[in-house]
Amino acid sequence: MTTARTGRPYRGVFPVVPTIFDERGGLDLDGQRRAVDFMIDAGSDGLCILANFSEQFVLTDEERERVMDAVLDHVAGRVPVIVTTTHFATQVCAARSARAEAAGAAMVMVMPPYHGATIRIGEAGIYGFFQAVSDAIAIPIMIQDAPVAGTPLSAGFLARMAGEIANVAYFKIEVPMAAAKLRELIAQGGEAIEGPWDGEEAITLMADLDAGATGAMTGGGYPDGIRRILDAYVAGDREGALTAYERWLPLINYENRQCGLAACKALMREGGVIAAETVRAPLRPLDGATRAGLIEVARRLDPLVLRWGR
Repeated sequence: MTTARTGRPYRGVFPVVPTIFDERGGLDLDGQRRAVDFMIDAGSDGLCILANFSEQFVLTDEERERVMDAVLDHVAGRVPVIVTTTHFATQVCAARSARAEAAGAAMVMVMPPYHGATIRIGEAGIYGFFQAVSDAIAIPIMIQDAPVAGTPLSAGFLARMAGEIANVAYFKIEVPMAAAKLRELIAQGGEAIEGPWDGEEAITLMADLDAGATGAMTGGGYPDGIRRILDAYVAGDREGALTAYERWLPLINYENRQCGLAACKALMREGGVIAAETVRAPLRPLDGATRAGLIEVARRLDPLVLRWGR
């Protein structure tokens, strides 16, 4: 697999690492290390841990620390690692971010503060939140702009924060019509936008690359497939990128629309990367028919994940 790109500006494929549990739902740190090794072998330019697709919302604070330390120690600088430090409380998010930097994180990813449908924070509060997080660290902040927050973040507001808040420099855009928003963000933010990135399992990757995206944060099951798309595009071979995108899109779609975060674990379990594909309650495992469909689509592509642990 092509060598990872490791220096700033961070570019390329930075998939989300699943949090690995044993059959009883406890942390499986040996399995966690194997998942990381597979993802690096599959061509990941970097990794992201403790994200929503890592089931960060089912982890205790102590478990978050254990996973972060285990991954960063095991990666040992082979690729840059983004640590998600999202929390509603400004003080907690800033402290988490400082702890991640001290442990060796290359970047933190943070959603705007949100809590349910009734507690909403306006632009002044969001600006102050990111200013405080930036003041606590010296590494880049990636703002995750995703529908789950239900928080409107205009391209103009994001560009203003990039221009005025020292460490706000990367943006993972996952909202509907992401490509149009990326274009507007880049046009308004200029050089302050160090990393305009694609997300949502790469289902909009080609449109987002055409809009100027320089990174993709996807699921962790097949970084080798996503690299085929992005590498061709970066090399100036748009036709080759389109061909690769068409080839891998059925699997991307199956993950995005049918399986969600459980897809990565099912693929890793099927290929012997991990021993169990447990998700924590109240999340439910994939039903048998959906899982079989996922594996069927994947086998037609022969991704490394189905061979790595065999």
